[in-house]
Amino acid sequence: MIAQKIETLLASKFEEEAFNDCFLVDLSIGTNNKVVVFIDSDTSFTFARCQQISRYLESFIDEEGWLGEKYTLEVSSPGTSRPLKFLRQYKKNIGRIVTVTAHDGTETKGKLTSAEEESIVVEYEVKIKEGKKKRIEIIQAEIQLKDIKKTIVKVKF
Repeated sequence: MIAQKIETLLASKFEEEAFNDCFLVDLSIGTNNKVVVFIDSDTSFTFARCQQISRYLESFIDEEGWLGEKYTLEVSSPGTSRPLKFLRQYKKNIGRIVTVTAHDGTETKGKLTSAEEESIVVEYEVKIKEGKKKRIEIIQAEIQLKDIKKTIVKVKF
């Protein structure tokens, strides 16, 4: 199980002071020995940190010959197109606009205002028409993590 060996290496690396805020988001080994590793951190995951982790993994993979002579290793942060998976990621993105899709297909779009062990809160505006006037009401929707199919962070330009 090469994936398990890589996970163990990463766990060891994440014990180092410079990397102790990092965590593994996803790891896959595909055809042609293509290894894809997504890592995030509680602070910022810089290109330099990504390079250091990639070189660290390469040294073990090469030395141990786990994947033979030909393999591809991609180490990166998940980016905004990938769904949030862990509470740590939700906490890091508090204050940002998200789209939350529930298992039943309903979507909630708004600002992520809190993330706790079992739920998150998304704040959004609703326009309410009262006669000829319209007023805006702010709704805070609490969503249980177990009910979430995926959450995507929306990027503003």
